[in-house]
Amino acid sequence: MSVVLTYEMPPLVTAAPFDLHRAVVEPEWVDWNGHMNVAYYVTAFDRASGAFMRNMGLGRNYVNNKLGMTFVLEMHITYDRELREGAPMRFVTQLLDCDAKRVHLFHEMYHAEEGYLAATNETIIMNIDYATRKSGPFPAQAAERLAQVWEEHRKLPKHPKSGRLMGIKKK
Repeated sequence: MSVVLTYEMPPLVTAAPFDLHRAVVEPEWVDWNGHMNVAYYVTAFDRASGAFMRNMGLGRNYVNNKLGMTFVLEMHITYDRELREGAPMRFVTQLLDCDAKRVHLFHEMYHAEEGYLAATNETIIMNIDYATRKSGPFPAQAAERLAQVWEEHRKLPKHPKSGRLMGIKKK
């Protein structure tokens, strides 16, 4: 049975790439080195992924109405330059790929005032059926929105940091 989203959908943003999410480094995110701790980069990027999923109509209403949810399958983060307490963050998101039940996103985190790249995040997110807690296709309305976004994002070149393997570079 196909899930029907009965709640009001947000206005769809198809900008390629997205430049929607903003945040600030919170005091409790700062470690003894005086900068944002690695664990909170995951939190910040997860919130950027949440902004993307809300744009698809798959935010809090999706879970609260017991229709479905999304789970992260894989994630990779690069740390390019430190952020300190109170630093404003701007997130740019590119949809790298998608299918009937997964999205592959690439986020860039910038210092919103100074403009430098602070970190990147690549993640794969899967749609989950609420009742079975197993993977399942996106609801039709979300799939249609995703197709519209993909139509714009597929034209973008892949970010040079996407798809990287970890390893120590030999000189």
